[in-house]
Amino acid sequence: MQSEPSANQASQASNQTDAELIVALSKGQTAVLGVLYDRHAGLVYGLALSALANAQEAEDLTQDIFLTLARGTVYDPNRGSLRTFLAILTRSRARDRLRSRHSTRQTLQRWKLGGQAETVSNAPLEHVFQHEQSQEVSTALAQLSDSQQQILRMAYYDGLSQAEIAKRLEIPLGTVKARARRGLLKLRQTLTSFTR
Repeated sequence: MQSEPSANQASQASNQTDAELIVALSKGQTAVLGVLYDRHAGLVYGLALSALANAQEAEDLTQDIFLTLARGTVYDPNRGSLRTFLAILTRSRARDRLRSRHSTRQTLQRWKLGGQAETVSNAPLEHVFQHEQSQEVSTALAQLSDSQQQILRMAYYDGLSQAEIAKRLEIPLGTVKARARRGLLKLRQTLTSFTR
């Protein structure tokens, strides 16, 4: 049975380089993750907040980045510093989230507009196409479970973060993330004919 890391072990870990800590982490010494977090969380959170403009989403992304480190990464100390790796990874994941958010908002906006009888164009063919498209979006959304629809509405109509949704619905954050992801994937699969 392994005991809690002693103050001496913690002190030793804080004196190690990032590369040494990553090697220790890959060998199952999970206590070193705290040292890496203390060193680099400010950078990761700052970049995430700057890109996402939402404190809760920035916290979620920061947590995801350090979970990625804990699971083992493709970080190679010979290719650059851990700080540079984390900065690039954070920017990349933030862009992915922004693209996903934008794509989902467009899909939900189409769905929302689908219920309205107004059309921007008077051309009969354009009217028919928009009507068919809105019907397809409504059909795709109807295929989602009630919980998936509820989470997507709260995220994209109410502008709530996943953590805020979890708190309001009194369910675990992981459940919110899983339902949102499954719902978005199912929408994407159903609506492929309308995406370009």
